[in-house]
Amino acid sequence: MSWLLLSLCSAFFLGFYEIAKKAAVRDNAVPPVLFFNVLTGAMFWAPLVVISRTVPHLMPFEWLLVAPLDWRSHAMLFLKTVIAGSSWIFASFALKHLPMSIAAPIRASSPLWTVFIAVLLMKERPSVGQWLGVTIILGSFYAFSLVGRKEGIQFHRNRWVGFMLIATLLGACSALYDKFLLQNMHMQAATVQAWFSCYLVLFMSPLFARWYLNDRITSPFQWRWSIPMIAVLLLISDFLYFSAIEKPDALISVISPLRRTSVIIAFIAGVRIYGEKNWRPKAVCLASLMLGVYVLSLQRV
Repeated sequence: MSWLLLSLCSAFFLGFYEIAKKAAVRDNAVPPVLFFNVLTGAMFWAPLVVISRTVPHLMPFEWLLVAPLDWRSHAMLFLKTVIAGSSWIFASFALKHLPMSIAAPIRASSPLWTVFIAVLLMKERPSVGQWLGVTIILGSFYAFSLVGRKEGIQFHRNRWVGFMLIATLLGACSALYDKFLLQNMHMQAATVQAWFSCYLVLFMSPLFARWYLNDRITSPFQWRWSIPMIAVLLLISDFLYFSAIEKPDALISVISPLRRTSVIIAFIAGVRIYGEKNWRPKAVCLASLMLGVYVLSLQRV
């Protein structure tokens, strides 16, 4: 499967991941939602780590094997956990307080940072056609943010918009670091995802403990089945995403915008499920975004 198709499939599952996350954090305490979400992911990967180390011949699929790592590689994966985990924390608090049709486009603007950093620091050189597709997609994301202002959210004053912007910048850094791990360090997708999922439990534990000791009365938690679904959908999306980056000719400056087309699914959910406003101008932005995806998909890489 080509890395372009893998990226689009990843975007599909990422869209439903955003819906599940909104359902989980809406009127709910964020720290336990995050903790039980990452715990679900770790419960899937931890047995595979043990099987890979003890009886690898029993693994039904070779692509699920978790390769052994030295301490330096573990440190690099923990750094990824810190970057991506911090992005999740900021994004989850923002998503709790912002409409999905506002939060998703802000989050989707991360390719803007990814493209610039990839081109300036990593010497990536997309083709003219790919640049056209990326430009159309990024322009559509920016138009989304302009339409969102009609809903009374002052971007330069709103705390939660600031949280989402921080999450977006961290997400862009995480995407570039993923490319470094998978292409430069030649780590396998299953290895990165397995240890990342396990380390996330450690990273989220202090936040969960603080909530439990200090805030569980004032910020109550309600269990919802959308919480483990966040982990399941993200596991699928991330595995497709990591598999795309593994391809030697894959461009992170193209993969990142493609993956953020998940905003289409979040948009539909915001309108149909939560009754969010201004859907007509947002639909125009979506049509422009889809045009960018079509142009990008025509390019042979």
